[in-house]
Parts: sequence; structure tokens; C-alpha cells
Amino acid sequence: MGFKQPFPIFDIFRKLFFQTPGKDHKMKFSLKEKSAIVTGRASGIGKAISETFAGQGATVHILEMNMELAQSVADAIKNHGGKAVAHQCDVSVQEQAVKAIKSIAANGGLDILVNNAGIAHVGNLENTSEADFDKIYRVNIKGVYNCMYASLPFLKTNGGVILNMASVASSVGISDRFAYSMSKGAVLTMTYSVAKDFIAFGIRCNSISPARIFTPFVDGFIKKTIRERKKRCFKNYPKPSPSAGWEPQRKWPILHYIYVQMKLLL
Repeated sequence: MGFKQPFPIFDIFRKLFFQTPGKDHKMKFSLKEKSAIVTGRASGIGKAISETFAGQGATVHILEMNMELAQSVADAIKNHGGKAVAHQCDVSVQEQAVKAIKSIAANGGLDILVNNAGIAHVGNLENTSEADFDKIYRVNIKGVYNCMYASLPFLKTNGGVILNMASVASSVGISDRFAYSMSKGAVLTMTYSVAKDFIAFGIRCNSISPARIFTPFVDGFIKKTIRERKKRCFKNYPKPSPSAGWEPQRKWPILHYIYVQMKLLL
């Protein structure tokens, strides 16, 4: 099964999981009978992951504050023969995260958690207000903690995978990203800690550190915050074409990394 996407990265994402050069629609691995949770923004990377996992046979649970958007993605997946359920949830509120994940696990178990929910912020130390700092902390750090905390009792039973969306900002100094870099650095180090503490239970916890990727989130963010730099930023976005050849390890390490992690689930 396939899903039509308006952005090049999503087409590449599908090719990574479904196709190899010269072969159409070749499945790389199976997530049949697996239950996966994907948090945050039912568009962009989150949407691509949800659709790809569903295409590989998983039942995908989308946790998103915008229920209308989450439901539209779930409906599209089901229309293509996949299995998906939308859940309205603010992952920064532990009570909501625990309730949603407990319900999901009770009705089909839990094998995969993808912590994709996150927000951005532009500013250095001087011009980052306490309110801005707290907002970033609640979503980008506490949201990841809440979902891992809520999922852990179920993942400990049979093992599974936790994938946390960090950022290149977690390990590389980027100007005017003080609070955002702080939050993604925390995601990275939380990942290290959980990976070591729970590997004995068959839980693999890893993080992904993408740079800027052309998604609706980034598009809107640029238009709102750094409009004058838009042309320069978009000029540098990777724009592969079907005829350009496919080299996932070199050109799209984030997608290849997700593929490797999911393949190891088998």
C-alpha cells in the first residue's frame, strides 16, 4: 500500500521502507501485529512515520492535541487498508499521557513508542523569557518523560522500542536556539539513561537527531519567525527525485536509522 504525500521527504520515506532500486513496492520488514504509538503533530515527520508503520502492518496510535488533524491522518491510513486510531492527548500533562497509553496497551498491547511531539523556539539566553523556557520544557522534555514513563510498565513485559526525536541541536551549538537546544540535549541524555537502565528488559531506547527537514511545521515556523531568511534556507533543502538514485545511508541517515531500528524489532 502507498500514501500520497506533497513533500519529497515523505516519498523518500516510503521508498526506504517499501522499495529498492529496480524493484517496486518491496517490503523491507514486517510490523504485523505490532502496536505503535506516535506522538505529536499529525503532519510532517509524525505523519510520515505513522503512515509508514501502518504500511508495514502495525496498528498505529496517533497521540495529538489537534484531534481533527489526527483523525484525518488515521482515516487516510484506514482508507489505504491500514490500521490507525487517533487519540486527543496533551503529552505535557502526565495524567493525560498515562490514561491514553494505558488504554492503548490494554486493547492490543504496546511494542513501539515514537516520541515525536515537540515545539521550537528562536532566542538566545538574553531574550528567552521564563515563560518561553517553561513552555519548551513542558512539551519537549516533560512530554517525552511522560510518555516513556507511561509506556515502561507495558514495554517491560515483552520488550520493545522507544525512539525519541532529538535534534542536531542536541549536540551541535546553534545560535539563537538556547531553549530548544537545552530541550533536545535533555532528550538525548534521557535516551542514554533509559537505554542503559532497561536493556535487560529487552527495551531498546534510541534517539534520532535530524537537521532541518522540509515539513509543514518547519515551513510555518520559518514564515513566522525568520521570514527574511526563507529563500536562503529553502534553497539548501535536499530535493531528491526518483531518477536521482537512492542512497539512504549517505543522503537520509534519519530514515535509514528508523529502518534499522524497526528491522531489529523482529
